[in-house]
Amino acid sequence: MIEYIVPGNIDHRILAKASALLQEGGTLALPTDTSWSVVCSMNSREGIKKLKALSKEKNERLFTLLCSDISQFGEFCSLDNTRFRLIKRLTPGPYVFILKTLLGTEKALGLRRREVGVRLPDYPVPLALIDFLGCPLYGITAKRTMSHNNEYFDDDPEDEEGFSAFYREETLFDGGWELEDIQGLDLVLDPGEERSRIFSTVLDLGNPEVEVLRQGAGPWPV
Repeated sequence: MIEYIVPGNIDHRILAKASALLQEGGTLALPTDTSWSVVCSMNSREGIKKLKALSKEKNERLFTLLCSDISQFGEFCSLDNTRFRLIKRLTPGPYVFILKTLLGTEKALGLRRREVGVRLPDYPVPLALIDFLGCPLYGITAKRTMSHNNEYFDDDPEDEEGFSAFYREETLFDGGWELEDIQGLDLVLDPGEERSRIFSTVLDLGNPEVEVLRQGAGPWPV
């Protein structure tokens, strides 16, 4: 099902519908400042289970908490002044930050390791939904390998962290209508225009030195 939206002025009825769906364990696709993402509510165990199943992805490092404010990072992750200042410089924008989780976060998300990627996208659709829902979204980049009509094979070489060494833009979606082929997806929030097919830059902040796990749209170093 597709709901067409105006990114700068999203109908509250659509936000209410999307929020209720997520609270009930559903999943939906939405545009971000990079490409399309498939998300669920981080507070829904059923939604997280469903997201992992339809994504066909076992590597939990590829899943991300989407937040609407940096303060939310500190609710779920360890965030000292040095890391806070760096994140503040780079957000909102096309970056994922790998941080150590606080006690309980890994249990809530079903994580096997005490770390998670967090992101503050520079696009109104996910921000509006997060604020309406009242909690972060848990999501993963939408790729054509999720579609039952998939003609693409995710055979890029991967490094030891699980991020593609050579990511391919052709594995990403353009328009919202294409995501209806993802079996198990409940809703697509579509701005009615094609989105950019780019990846975010992934920075591991778990150690004193910043490590680039994937170079994407966000420049590094800055």
